[in-house]
Amino acid sequence: MSEGTRLACACGQTRLALQGAPIMVTECLCTSCRAAAERLALLPGATAILTPYAATPCAEYRKDRVRVAAGARHLGEFRLSADAGTRRVIATCCNTPLFLELKGAHWLSLYLHLWPEATRPRPELRTMTGDLGDRSALPDDIPNLKTHTPRFFAKLFAAWVGMGFRNPKIEVMEKVDA
Repeated sequence: MSEGTRLACACGQTRLALQGAPIMVTECLCTSCRAAAERLALLPGATAILTPYAATPCAEYRKDRVRVAAGARHLGEFRLSADAGTRRVIATCCNTPLFLELKGAHWLSLYLHLWPEATRPRPELRTMTGDLGDRSALPDDIPNLKTHTPRFFAKLFAAWVGMGFRNPKIEVMEKVDA
């Protein structure tokens, strides 16, 4: 993999190397993303990832374009419940949230706080705003979608086609309680 974007946890021990552009850049407002972000923020030294209006900003990347360049031994997974299909992976060296991975997914949602402000990808849309009781606090700078749209899924499917329908695995040995 040619090295493109390099990202690191807060202490620098865990590093990711990304190739190419993201599939899309989003802010998720689903109940589980907000709950997980709130719980992860309580870990010692953790970086808060929610926006002021409680969105979780992410860049969706094909798994075959993300490599753990250093610190794989520090990867830990957090799940909202023991049977949750979605896991959030953090760098346990400093409790920095790194990415979200849905069970069976061919992409990772990398948290935008990992990028320096000057090079941080800008969100294209907000999704799952229907999970909010009151959507009036949301800015109107990008589309505020109540759910995932067919276009959202079409972009993910096109990326999977580009991967030859592969789904690389990411090994994470440690469990994190938050």
